[in-house]
Amino acid sequence: MESPQSLFAHGDEDLQVMKAGAMLRKVKSRSWKKQRHFRLQEDGQTIWYKSRWAGTGHSIFSVADVDVVREGHQSEILLSIADEFPADLCFTLVFRGRRSNLDLVAESPSEAQIWIRGIRKLIQNTESMNDKERLDQWIWDWFKKADKNKDGRMNFKEVRTLLKMMNVGMNEEYTLRLFTMADKSESGCLENEEFVQFYKMLTEREDVWRVFQDYSRDGQILTLAELEDFLKQEQQEGERSLVHAQELIDRYEPSENAKKHGAMSIDGFQMYLVSPESAILDPQLLALHQDMSQPLSHYFICSSHNTYLMDDQLRGQSSQEAYIQALKRGCRCVEVDCWDGPNGEPVVYHGHTFTSKILFRDVITTLAEYAFQVSEFPVILSLENHCSMEQQRVMAQLLDTILGDTLLRAPLDTLVPQELPSPQDLKGKVLLKAKKIGGLEESEMLTDEVTDEVSDEEEADPKSPSAENLSAEDLRLNDKKSKFSRELSDLVVYCKSVHFHSFEYSRLHSKCYEMSSFSESKARKLAKETGAEFVRHNSRQLSRVYPSGMRTDSSNYNPQELWNVGCQIVALNFQTAGLEMDLNDGLFSQNGCCGYVLKPDFMRNDDSFDPERPQDRNGYTSLRLSIQVISGQQLPKVNQKEGSIVDPLVRVEIYGVFQDQAKQETSYIDNNGFNPLWNETLNFIVHVPELALVRFVVEDYDKASRNDFMGQFTVPFTCIQPGYRHIHLLSKDGTAIPLSSLFVNIKISELTTEV
Repeated sequence: MESPQSLFAHGDEDLQVMKAGAMLRKVKSRSWKKQRHFRLQEDGQTIWYKSRWAGTGHSIFSVADVDVVREGHQSEILLSIADEFPADLCFTLVFRGRRSNLDLVAESPSEAQIWIRGIRKLIQNTESMNDKERLDQWIWDWFKKADKNKDGRMNFKEVRTLLKMMNVGMNEEYTLRLFTMADKSESGCLENEEFVQFYKMLTEREDVWRVFQDYSRDGQILTLAELEDFLKQEQQEGERSLVHAQELIDRYEPSENAKKHGAMSIDGFQMYLVSPESAILDPQLLALHQDMSQPLSHYFICSSHNTYLMDDQLRGQSSQEAYIQALKRGCRCVEVDCWDGPNGEPVVYHGHTFTSKILFRDVITTLAEYAFQVSEFPVILSLENHCSMEQQRVMAQLLDTILGDTLLRAPLDTLVPQELPSPQDLKGKVLLKAKKIGGLEESEMLTDEVTDEVSDEEEADPKSPSAENLSAEDLRLNDKKSKFSRELSDLVVYCKSVHFHSFEYSRLHSKCYEMSSFSESKARKLAKETGAEFVRHNSRQLSRVYPSGMRTDSSNYNPQELWNVGCQIVALNFQTAGLEMDLNDGLFSQNGCCGYVLKPDFMRNDDSFDPERPQDRNGYTSLRLSIQVISGQQLPKVNQKEGSIVDPLVRVEIYGVFQDQAKQETSYIDNNGFNPLWNETLNFIVHVPELALVRFVVEDYDKASRNDFMGQFTVPFTCIQPGYRHIHLLSKDGTAIPLSSLFVNIKISELTTEV
């Protein structure tokens, strides 16, 4: 039995060389460069490496976890050793999620090319696999793990071990019955196709079979009319059901005979239900589909705080890599803290802390390369400027020369705007957010410099680490008004930073291109006390919210509270996984992951929407959300000990306006993470579905301590497809967990009576 990747590797010269292995230098820093023996395993999927002195100790990683291979000095670490190792020896493996890069140096250029080409081919092959090939690979991976004596066969003891590894606590008598049924050769071992047959019996979906039986008259097939009825009644597809039924048969039915008769078998039905088009998130809304021609203030904008940091706010590493990761996740507002550096070169770091420093020049070079790889819509560069006049001029020059035409330097059509331009108008542009000398109307008549206060964040949050750690000399200097250069000021067009006085002051005096920054505590206070005014303010102007300076561990606040009042730039610490980033990823998963999501219409016009009193708005209708949690499939193990099996439960959480915040959970299932069956229904009332996010969380129940996180998926309420759906789970890091899913039935209806 061989995996698809293994078969692919057989016929490729580069991959055969990789299987033989090579000594590569693993580089962690300028001083840490150690040789490791790397080898592609026989499965064509796993790369193994170890030190020659490590005895039996070794490390492995899957090619499926590698996002891209960069060639040459394409990382800060490899750039730091460029004088020692030429570019043609160097390459970097960039992993999905938040895992650190792996920087490697080969012995020769030809050897480097073999590994670069080989890994790229394996990535491409993995990404091009169809569902059947992915499943075959998954089965093979398990077979290999459980085949302890490596004889290519599995005896009953190995099968029992395998089931524990797969999270299944199965009755021994039933396991033996399945094993005996699959052992056609009666050899006492399962080989190749026998193991595949065993797996097929193990994974028979009784839950899917029941749904199939509800609509199949003969219990064997769904006719075209029966499939149409299922799509109409359960999947709520209405008029398009008949056409779609035929499309599904053509696309998913494996039996040519059934296809010929316009029918669907249980195999085709199951393939449809686990496909992306039957996922909970409507694929049509996953694509770019929203109106992108409205003013910038009408969109939620995916935003990062202190983007340069890879870790905490006090001692964390500053890195260009953090910008690359944020931009690749669709982030459209990145932050740069600039300070005077040596040799007239501005540096980026969290001032008055022990975070490391990187050159402003390198940050802008990274921005120029990666800003528009994932999304073509504008990037806002939020500048926290602490530099002297001389180094501000250097910054302006670097922005001008490195960003070139992508940097917006003047209003569109040279007109002073009455409203902000749209993402569509600003495609491919970088907008500088900073303080500005005067306004767009009078900039031609002003002097070359201005005195102003400290940075936005210190001004709004005196408890920030920067403010806390100022020396007496720093405080004396900050008491003086700091100067802002004309060259830098002229590059600020639509995002002029201004101090926030009050909503009334802004309504009477502020221009559409002026924006304020709020600490999370200030923003939450305004949201609670004057929510309707905050919504109205945010329909005309941009607002940026950032984490409290007390969050030195780079933890995050709940962004939902600020989205509820229409704040566009709700900046989070992207390096920190957890609920808050799950919500952010969930909101921005729609609309092509472009980093812009159109706000609901009642937050874009002059209607008075108060998130504390949603029932007062025009056209208010509340909805009932009913979620039947049916089953789980191949849930991940939390404890990797061989005998450990999870006790999973599912919790559904609603995030939105205060009245919509709710959580409910199922009971837990003993010793079954492979195919647990719940069949429990959870009901919710949602008052503002346009702002709600629904988060599905799977946990391993523990009666003695806190439950362990297993996986989650967060979806905007308005993107949910009703009916029988699979939810494909994500890890804490936001990466897909292969074949791990929940099967649910979702019903959404209007409330007909008062609740």
